[in-house]
Amino acid sequence: MPDPTKKPITILAFDYGTRRIGVAVGNSETKASQALKTISAGNIDGLFREIESLLKEWLPDQLIVGLPTHPDGAEHQMTQKARRFGNQLQGRFNLPVDWVDERYTSAVLEGDPQMYDNLDAHSAALILDQYFAEY
Repeated sequence: MPDPTKKPITILAFDYGTRRIGVAVGNSETKASQALKTISAGNIDGLFREIESLLKEWLPDQLIVGLPTHPDGAEHQMTQKARRFGNQLQGRFNLPVDWVDERYTSAVLEGDPQMYDNLDAHSAALILDQYFAEY
């Protein structure tokens, strides 16, 4: 049963990669995620302009960033890059950022040929689904 004291919030989720970043949206009331797009910006300024445009469109209350780790949970180079990206989001846009373990999101989707065109955005949607499962 939903908690009537909790206000529904809109959330944007990011599947961070050095070449592409997948983006998904959802809200805490329906707990449904929707893959939005994959951003392939040539530079950091272009990347954050595209993100700013999405923030203006969706007006999220919370941001989620997938945190990649080794299968045993140990951090690696991409873990630190994803953390840095999340910290940059928080610093630039003054929105709360939370991290979700994303160890197996891309692997789950790789077997589904319908997802190839927008794999990163669908990975972001899975990351958001994981967040909602714990919310």
